[in-house]
This record gives sequence, structure tokens and C-alpha cells, in this order.
Amino acid sequence: MTDSLSIANISMLVYDWSVCCNQGIKLVLGTQMSSINEAELRESIARYLSECTGQSVHVNSLVRYAVGFSWLTYGLCLSGLAQRELILRLGPDYGLFAPYSAKPQALAMRALTNSGVPVPMSYWFGDDPSIFGAPFLFCEKVAGTPVVPWASSSLPPMSDDFRLSLAHDFIAALAALHRFDWSATELAELAHGTTLENTATRQIDVWYGHYQRWAMRAYPLFEWGLHWLRANRPVAPRLSIVHGDYRTGNFLEIDGRITSILDWELTYIGDPHDDLAWASLPMYMGGTKYVSRLIEPEKFFSNYQAQVPFVVNPVSLKYYRVFSFLKLAATHMAAARCFEDGRFNDLRMPAMGSQILPVLRQMEKAIEAPL
Repeated sequence: MTDSLSIANISMLVYDWSVCCNQGIKLVLGTQMSSINEAELRESIARYLSECTGQSVHVNSLVRYAVGFSWLTYGLCLSGLAQRELILRLGPDYGLFAPYSAKPQALAMRALTNSGVPVPMSYWFGDDPSIFGAPFLFCEKVAGTPVVPWASSSLPPMSDDFRLSLAHDFIAALAALHRFDWSATELAELAHGTTLENTATRQIDVWYGHYQRWAMRAYPLFEWGLHWLRANRPVAPRLSIVHGDYRTGNFLEIDGRITSILDWELTYIGDPHDDLAWASLPMYMGGTKYVSRLIEPEKFFSNYQAQVPFVVNPVSLKYYRVFSFLKLAATHMAAARCFEDGRFNDLRMPAMGSQILPVLRQMEKAIEAPL
């Protein structure tokens, strides 16, 4: 059993790792247990893109980005294509949310091109592991810098102008996402019979399945949360594209303007309150009073409300806040399971595992909190 001092030390290491990555400093704590041979991967990429385009494509460089907990992300510099720089994402079978499919994120990015939601252009994707050993997605490499979802004395504070400019784009993109009519696009296949009445039930079932797969012991508080969610399911005001992880940390910016929303792997068709609740979790406030370190909660919700054709319901918002804590606890269980199973040699994983019970206690408080 890891004692509290060890957990504190691990958490500080994880925090320092994240800050160093944001500042461009290399600090290796551990890696995913990757079996991918990068020399062979370069050859496979060149062969695949040459076959897809009819051009003679050469991979000049392949750079692995040490970010995220799930998909592997590579930057490609190519010759033989008009798109000289691409991003390749691979979903390995040992990843945090494995088994993966590239289709949801690829279809979302394709559908949202020119929609008012800034997304990378999606090019080629597939789930056939015989091509690269895992589901894959090639997309545009968008210029910009990520903004971390925490605050620290080692990072410069955001100026008010910078913060509010980002907040404007952050809210506008989310409202545009939730207004978007996906029904005539390829994304319609993601709905799979989802209705206003059953979308909450479907998501509960998805995350209960994750819990059954990831939990290494019983968590009565988690199961009580599931019971509460099943007993209090709201009817969605509309079926929207839900990003699934909408927050600071999952967008790029230049000079205070958002250039791209990233990480669409959890996207689904459902209740837009889900994204609102997730973005406003206290974990992403970074010790500030601002939603995702950007804007006061009252202004976040009122500015969003002014841009969507439905009413933000406090009851639904509370429901999805509870659901967000439950999902976050399940994700921490996945991290702990990956580390214990030897799939990740990465100290962020046990640090996340140490937060399962604190998050479940926050879920309990959210259930008991008045509207």
C-alpha cells in the first residue's frame, strides 16, 4: 500500500512533469509500454500515404509527442504531399481507453470543418490494426500552443485581456458545436437510435461498462452514484455533438485566439449539458475562480446561453456535474489499472489512481448540494 507521503511525492512529480512539458523542457518519468518500431512505422506511413494519394511520399521526420494518457501522437514532416506537416494519432490496445476506434473523432472533425468550431482537418483514418498496428488518424497539424488547465507559481499568470479573449472563443466554439446540425452528416451513424429520453441512460451504461473493466475493487460510493444517476435521468433539450473532454488543455491558441479544439476521441451524440458540466469542474479551475481558468461561472453560462437555441437547465447541469465526477473517478481507475497491469511505466498513472476516492467524495457532495 502506498503511503500518503509517497502519494504526495508522486503528485508533485506529475505536476512538475506537466509544467516542464508546457515549457518545452524534457523530463521523462516513464512511458507507455509501446511495442511500435518507429523505423518500421516510418516505412508504413510512407507506403500507406503513397498508396492513398498516388504520390511518392517520404517521411522526413517522425516525432513522438509525450502528451496525453491515451492515444499516441506523432508529428510528421513529409515530402511528396501538399500537406508537408501532419499529425498521426494511434490508439494502441494497451491505451487508457482501449479498445479504440478512430471513426468517432475522424467523423466529428470532418463534419465540423467550416462549421464555426475550429478543428484540424481530418484526412485518412481506419481501425484495421494490420496497417499500423492500431486504429489510426491522420489530420492537419494546426499552429498554436496549449494552455494547461492548472495554475502555478512556475507559470506566468494569464493577463485579463488574454484570459477573456480565450474565454470568448472557448464559449463561442462550444455553442457552435452544440448548435451544429449533425443529422445530415456522417456523424448520424454515431447516434445509433439515441433519443432525447435515452441519451443519459446510454452514457450511464457506457461508463458502468468501463467501471466493470477497470475497477480493481468494489467502490460502493461509485455504485451509489450510478444508482442516483439512473433514478434522476433528465430529458435532453436537444441532441448535440458532445466533445466529451471540453476544457482548457484541449485547445491550441495564438495571441489569445483559439486556433483549434483537440482530442475528440470521446465525442458522441447526446445532451449538451455534459460538456458544460465537464468544462466547469473544479479540477480545471487551477486554483482560480474561473471555469477552465478563463471566466467566472456566471458569465460562462450566461454567455453560452445567449448563443444557443435552448435553455440551460440547472437540474440537468447538476445531473451532468455528478456524472462528470463519476466519469473522472472511472478514468482514474483506468489509469491505476494500466499502471498495475504494466501497460504504462508512467508515474502520472498511480498519482491519478490516488484521486479516485477524493473525486467520489466530490461526487457525493454534488449529489447532496442544493440547486
